[in-house]
Amino acid sequence: MSDQKRLFLVDAYALIFRGYYAFIKNPRINSKGEDTSAIMGFMNSLLDVIKRERPDHLAVCFDKGGSVDRVEMFEAYKANRDETPEGIRTAIPHICNILEAMHIPIMVKEGYEADDVIGTLSRQAEKEGYKTFMVTPDKDFAQLVTDNIFMYRPVFGGGYETWGIPEVQKKFEVETPMQVVDFLGMMGDSSDNIPGLPGVGEKTAKKFIKQFGSMEGLLANTDQLKGKMKEKIEANRELGLLSKELARIMLDVPVEFNAKDFELDHPDVEKVKQIFQDLEFRRLTDNFLKTFAPQDVSDSSPSTSSTTEKPKPTSTPKEKKSAGAGQFSLFGGADSDTTETSSEYTRNTSETTSHFYQSVASGMATKLFVKNLMNQTSVCFDTETTSLNPLQAELVGIAFSWEAGKGFYVPFPEDKNEAQELIEVLRPFFENENIEKIGQNLKYDIKVLAKYNVEVKGKLFDTMLAHYLINPDMRHNMDVLAETYLNYTPISITELIGKKGKNQLSMREVPLEKQTEYAVEDADITLQLKEHFEKELGEANTQKLFDEIEVPLLRVLADMELEGINLDKDFLSSLSEQLNNDIANLEKSIYEAAGEEFNIASPKQLGVILFEKMKLVDKPKKTKTGQYSTAEDVLSYLAKDHDIIQQILDYRGLSKLKSTYVDALPLQVEESTGRVHTDYMQTVAATGRLSSNNPNLQNIPIRTERGRQVRKAFVPRNEEYTLLAADYSQIELRIIAALSEEETMIEAFKNGEDIHASTASRVFNVPIAEVTREQRSNAKTVNFGIIYGVSAFGLSNQTDLSRSESKELIETYYATYPKLKAYMGKQVDFARDNGYVQTVLGRRRYLKDINSRNAVVRGAAERNAVNAPIQGSAADIIKIAMINIHQKLQEGAYKSKMLLQVHDELVFDIYKPELEDMKILIKTEMESAYKLKVPLDVDLDIGDNWLEAH
Repeated sequence: MSDQKRLFLVDAYALIFRGYYAFIKNPRINSKGEDTSAIMGFMNSLLDVIKRERPDHLAVCFDKGGSVDRVEMFEAYKANRDETPEGIRTAIPHICNILEAMHIPIMVKEGYEADDVIGTLSRQAEKEGYKTFMVTPDKDFAQLVTDNIFMYRPVFGGGYETWGIPEVQKKFEVETPMQVVDFLGMMGDSSDNIPGLPGVGEKTAKKFIKQFGSMEGLLANTDQLKGKMKEKIEANRELGLLSKELARIMLDVPVEFNAKDFELDHPDVEKVKQIFQDLEFRRLTDNFLKTFAPQDVSDSSPSTSSTTEKPKPTSTPKEKKSAGAGQFSLFGGADSDTTETSSEYTRNTSETTSHFYQSVASGMATKLFVKNLMNQTSVCFDTETTSLNPLQAELVGIAFSWEAGKGFYVPFPEDKNEAQELIEVLRPFFENENIEKIGQNLKYDIKVLAKYNVEVKGKLFDTMLAHYLINPDMRHNMDVLAETYLNYTPISITELIGKKGKNQLSMREVPLEKQTEYAVEDADITLQLKEHFEKELGEANTQKLFDEIEVPLLRVLADMELEGINLDKDFLSSLSEQLNNDIANLEKSIYEAAGEEFNIASPKQLGVILFEKMKLVDKPKKTKTGQYSTAEDVLSYLAKDHDIIQQILDYRGLSKLKSTYVDALPLQVEESTGRVHTDYMQTVAATGRLSSNNPNLQNIPIRTERGRQVRKAFVPRNEEYTLLAADYSQIELRIIAALSEEETMIEAFKNGEDIHASTASRVFNVPIAEVTREQRSNAKTVNFGIIYGVSAFGLSNQTDLSRSESKELIETYYATYPKLKAYMGKQVDFARDNGYVQTVLGRRRYLKDINSRNAVVRGAAERNAVNAPIQGSAADIIKIAMINIHQKLQEGAYKSKMLLQVHDELVFDIYKPELEDMKILIKTEMESAYKLKVPLDVDLDIGDNWLEAH
């Protein structure tokens, strides 16, 4: 080991920007609504450097005020840069506070860039005998490399590479690193707005360096050039010399390297912990504590090669051992570094983490395993199957884990009778009410096991649902969660079965050893995530919502999805023929109006017909690609003035209806049941609403006659049943009336008045009996539009009112309901102060853009601040009703079943002899689901199909 002291100089902004953009697809938003991505990304990088290299001396260097000298030389220097993202600007004070608490010096000098500060300090340290490592991905620093000054570059995918003189020579094809400044001057730098020599790119710059050695050498020998290149370079001689000076890193900044001040000192642990606690960095706190724990590492000198050595994985799985006190563990599992991180950083894998995953043999081994299993109080399990469709899936195996780093895999035989025999051996575990069952997307596993007539009883913990409540705007799939919270990349399914296509394997074809490794890892990781999320649910005040709403609803949805709904395929076939005729007639009318035939589905051809040939608009709107825009909003605005445009909109609507529903629904009937089984997603909409998928039964058009016809295809189980639809009446308006405490609106609901007629009466100042249909319609549009922040422009588009009439109507509306207006303002203020809003049950909607400087972005967040608590509260209330109704149906052993949820509506298959009881039960449970200052009202209808019942 070398005795030479080592100094690490960190380019702050380079790593802050890098960290921020590493999280750009999944920004880290805490419960206060703060975007902490930049802080977390930077701290991950900094701690990673400290852990890997254990430097003797360290400083973090910042820019302040930009480079005065360069701007004097060239006014446009860096002038083209976008404004620094808000998430970075707000991060800087926090980062500085953390560095101060860590006793890490911050080096900054007004009027100079961090590059210049680092360049000056590195040269000073070199004179004092130090090896200096410049921590930055910025290639410009290569000009500073010497025998004792190195670049220490984070690389994509994780890890670092060290650039010394040989690496710089190879990368830039130069003889000495000092020539890099000539290279940069020649080719310029668009990010810094350094012009360079016109026509000179990377290849040409390298060629000129080899031929002439420097910028000055090139300019002195332009006689050796030919043609346009010669003309350009001779004409831009001064620009070339200027560019070189702009690219040169300064070495005379008035800063001083005082070795004692730069020593890596022990941090103020409590102060750092407090800052991290305020920012809600739990995993980062663990990482920080481990980074500065006493260590057994004796050799901490960095390699100066371009690769980072990793410990070799063991050839066979072995029991995991946690790092003991005083031991530094770089590659650990759940007991070591579990940093919240992103795809830019090195992560643990099954190859770098010791673990014990074992398959369980059949017979006596399985019985002994089950005996051990039954002694546990909490177990994570994960099914491996032959299909993503739970109604078609057969069990290939089930993984179990109840201790981090350990787990077992029970493989299933292909023979159905033998598989059922094995399930019977495992049944006592699944149906034991005293053992907590943990899983990721447990609804799928519950549905698969239901095929084997097994019910999963006992307390449930679903990590996907837990994370949805903790951070609703992030993705919730297990790989993302493992990488984010455990710094661990699980084995990819494509590693086992290959990518989609004819060569993709079935899970049954995968060797048992690989099945075991993959499946048990899933259970192990999910178990570790549970331990993490359990704490966060409490800290985010969402534990009650998790225990009493989302988890019980999981079982309700599983039963609804397994039940499915009956579909009249013959009716849809006849409807498809009718739509064909309607579409053909519309085509004929459109062609006649246009005077020629063309592809109506082609936006390009349509735009030419409407705006060039027919000249329907003086200044038609265009897309970014320069063609005429025929988007829905553009055409809708013109539809009332031009019949052809209304026909085109009708054509589009019918074509979509036919392809998306009428022709597609029969193909989605499950062969084994003869019914359609939608999949309800609990973790998609940030507001808490459920979404429906495969097929989506929540978006069937209801405003058009043909759209409504599709609902006729949904029919009861058989003649002994009828469909019942129960719909909350104006629930969102009732919620906003209650939350705003707007007495006039509350009284109207309590008196059972028509709320839209009541609003029209007040807004237009006429007796309620004299309200016209048009006035009621306009009042209805405003009533619902207010929740979504409707503007005068938006209202005029939705009604026959002019923009000034719309503006006046909205102002009159707010004057009529002043408390509602005040409530909306309070919601926005609350969001600005706290970064989130919440529903009546405490479901949070985080609004990271609520204080954005961009008015458009901020306006969208402000509308969400008003809308999310209303829409989310409605979603919460119907979920409570579903849970209570489901429970009553089970307790009463009724034959009637709950089939569908479409936002504020529930659809039931009612056994006719139970009809009167069901009407009372459903209406009572829905109206009493939650107590507001306004009564909830439910409309019930029955019919031989969904349309009749709606």
